[in-house]
Amino acid sequence: MPPKTIGLIAHTGKPGVAELIHAVLEEFARFSMSILVEKETAALAGRKSDGSVQQLAAKADLLVVLGGDGTILNVAGQLGEGIKPIFGINVGSLGFLTCSSSSAYREAVEGIARGKITFSDRTLLEVAIKNSHQGRAAMIGLNDAVFSRGELSRLIRLRACVNGEPLTEFNADGLIVATPTGSTAYSLSAGGPILQPQSGVLVITPICPHVLTNRSIIVAESSVIEVEASEPDYSVYLSVDGRDSLPLEVGAVVTIRKAEKTLPLAVMPDVSFFSVVRQKLKWSGSNV
Repeated sequence: MPPKTIGLIAHTGKPGVAELIHAVLEEFARFSMSILVEKETAALAGRKSDGSVQQLAAKADLLVVLGGDGTILNVAGQLGEGIKPIFGINVGSLGFLTCSSSSAYREAVEGIARGKITFSDRTLLEVAIKNSHQGRAAMIGLNDAVFSRGELSRLIRLRACVNGEPLTEFNADGLIVATPTGSTAYSLSAGGPILQPQSGVLVITPICPHVLTNRSIIVAESSVIEVEASEPDYSVYLSVDGRDSLPLEVGAVVTIRKAEKTLPLAVMPDVSFFSVVRQKLKWSGSNV
């Protein structure tokens, strides 16, 4: 069934996005669909709106995001408990989360209007920090939680446990805990495996570990992962989905688990995860 109300959100800093906003709005108008436009997106298109991402999500059946994978991560991070399906139209090269290129916006809009799109339910992370003073409200992430050393060129020590059992103490530049969706992002660059979106697991990947036998480890998505900075002299920072890094106090424990809700990521019927992987990673097959 086609969505009744669309929420349109764009990365307003992308070149050519203003023209794409106008074109997408005109195309949706052809199908007489109800469109809500986020305030910064509306301003770029010469329209008036004071709707925030959260306000759009509360009213829309589907959020159409114009930008890249980072734009989708940013939007997902603002939804809080109001998770809504997201359809990404890429401005630039094809991303792992955006299922349609800007040149194919007409096909994308028609697919949405005629109810031809499908949905891939993506695991979300719930990331909570607990220290000696007080706990912090849990953060939600689609891709990953990343522990890093900041700007200092020093190794940090991170004690990791899974379901209460010690895993190891990583002596490394950092540590990534990623969902299957995030396995194709920073975790992949750090040498982690590619996980199919519905594989039902999480992956823990060290960044440049000092001990070369420290490798990525895959755990069930039902696992509770705890990470503690065990070296008091060096600062450790936490970032969820690339958002602003938070300094961790000595003794702070970060708990990472699968969130109760999932994010329905909309895809065109002819776009599969493996076709995107082949294209993005330029897997053209054997030359032999």
